[in-house]
Amino acid sequence: MVAGRILRIAIPCIPGRPPPPPPRVPIFPRFIRASSVQRGGYKGPKPGRDWIADWVSKNDDAVRSLPIYVGGASLLAVLFNRAVSGIAPVADASSSQSRSDLLTLGLAVTNVLAGLVWLSIRPKSIIPVEPQGVECQVIYSHLPESVVSEILWAWESLSNVTCCRSLVIVYDSQCIVQIGVAAKSMNDGEPFAVDAAKLMQGSLCQGVLKSGAQSYLANLSLYPGRSELPFLPSNTQAVILQPLGDRGIAVLGGDTIRGFTTSDQAWITYIGEKLDATLAKYMNLVEDFKVSQAMFHETKDGR
Repeated sequence: MVAGRILRIAIPCIPGRPPPPPPRVPIFPRFIRASSVQRGGYKGPKPGRDWIADWVSKNDDAVRSLPIYVGGASLLAVLFNRAVSGIAPVADASSSQSRSDLLTLGLAVTNVLAGLVWLSIRPKSIIPVEPQGVECQVIYSHLPESVVSEILWAWESLSNVTCCRSLVIVYDSQCIVQIGVAAKSMNDGEPFAVDAAKLMQGSLCQGVLKSGAQSYLANLSLYPGRSELPFLPSNTQAVILQPLGDRGIAVLGGDTIRGFTTSDQAWITYIGEKLDATLAKYMNLVEDFKVSQAMFHETKDGR
């Protein structure tokens, strides 16, 4: 405090002259020393490994059979104990040994039955299937090059990253694209054509458009609405119905049951929003052009 007062008195303010600059505070160099932990590598907590879970996954058959071995060994132990203990073979309700043997037999039989159930019930392995159909690439001919390139980009991204093997886009009751593997037509072996009007009137598409949310059919064979998608390969495993606003829908067929992950579904939603914006812009331009053409002809006929 005293030093502050002396400093203020020693630097008077002279009229007409700019005030002197404030005194510079010396800057001392700062040295940051790396800790020994950083120089010697990371020594913090590391993710643990569940050795028991790893061993069980590698020895699945042995683990499933383990209750049978335990139950069988228990049965043999009870019979051996009964034989060498000198007790009468017939169970006597008044004997504590007989009651404990009966309880042990019940537990042993339960173990054996549990082992049999474990062996009979096994998780079904889910593997990708080869779609049964023909390759096709049908794109609406009146689309501009920019829209076509964006649709092809979406298809290449989906087919390379996800289990998507078929893609159909219907917008304003018009089939914009049918690409990937399609069902084979019975007549000429060509790809099964998409009936856009019938598809949009089906219960699957109507439900998706009304809700405005994506519909994921993880196991297509369990849904009765499978008949509304005859253009997909007959062994299509999973389907995503992605609404494109309130004017269209995208149908994605996968080759694996429950093959579309949560991140895939979110990503497909974003792609659907992007395609909806692009197609809506193009369709609005087409409608405006048609309206202007009609007005031009009306004006010309009036003259």
